[in-house]
Amino acid sequence: MDKIIRCITSDGAVMVSAIDSTDIAYKASVIHHTSPVASAALGRLLSAASMMGAQFKSSKASINIRFEGDGGLGAFMAVADSAGNVKGFVTHPDCPTTHYENGKLNVAEAVGSGIVSVMKDFGEGEPYIGKIPIVSGEIAEDITNYYATSEQIPTVCALGVLIDKESSQVLLSGGLLLQLLPGADDSTIDRVEANVSKLESVTTMLAKGMTALDMCKAALEGFEVEVLDEFEVKYVCGCSKEKIRNLIAAMPKEEIKEMIEQNHGAEADCRFCNKHYSFSEYELVELLKEKK
Repeated sequence: MDKIIRCITSDGAVMVSAIDSTDIAYKASVIHHTSPVASAALGRLLSAASMMGAQFKSSKASINIRFEGDGGLGAFMAVADSAGNVKGFVTHPDCPTTHYENGKLNVAEAVGSGIVSVMKDFGEGEPYIGKIPIVSGEIAEDITNYYATSEQIPTVCALGVLIDKESSQVLLSGGLLLQLLPGADDSTIDRVEANVSKLESVTTMLAKGMTALDMCKAALEGFEVEVLDEFEVKYVCGCSKEKIRNLIAAMPKEEIKEMIEQNHGAEADCRFCNKHYSFSEYELVELLKEKK
């Protein structure tokens, strides 16, 4: 089972979240039948959204992160709740995969140039929406830039997904999110920068058997570390026929009548889990009666 751990230094100057999201990324790749580069891009974004969602205090809060680039992936998105549970989709899951000269997946090319949108819904009032340009397309750098630009929080984000070259299956996935808090002084910043400079990639750390807690401690080497919380996270889609029915019920009567007269029913697919829902002509007629 995947897990998030959040830690803070004893002086309250630095907070770090780490996630092992291997099961989440694997499940997403199976649901959406993703190519290697799509698995990597979506897996990275799912890790980031999960860690960011887990920072919310309200159980009603959620975060929606959407990349809209001009690369082969098209738009792709991840949605996470305050428990770190997450779901996502990619418009073109079969996007062709290319590699850098060093053999690593060229996620940036698949993402392209465009906009990153982050919507934070706190469960009450109007949601906060921030939009910034895609700066690299490698996901982690874009999350770092979001925090620096939209929230003015010095942040280091590291994300990784390891794909088997032969089977194209997700082998490992995870992430690290380090943030400086108002109490950070120059010596703290220097020590954090030194730690970050020698950190191995997320997938290398996971491949060595390091846990989420181990990754947090590596990022905070030299600090006294306190564990804030630790909890399991998973890929969750809360769709149901009842929820789809409620969406149809909210449509104008004329549109429901058109479904009945022209299509003799309705079909719907969930873009997050690919479940298919069918509504018969009789079900739509009964729903229409309830609107009167």
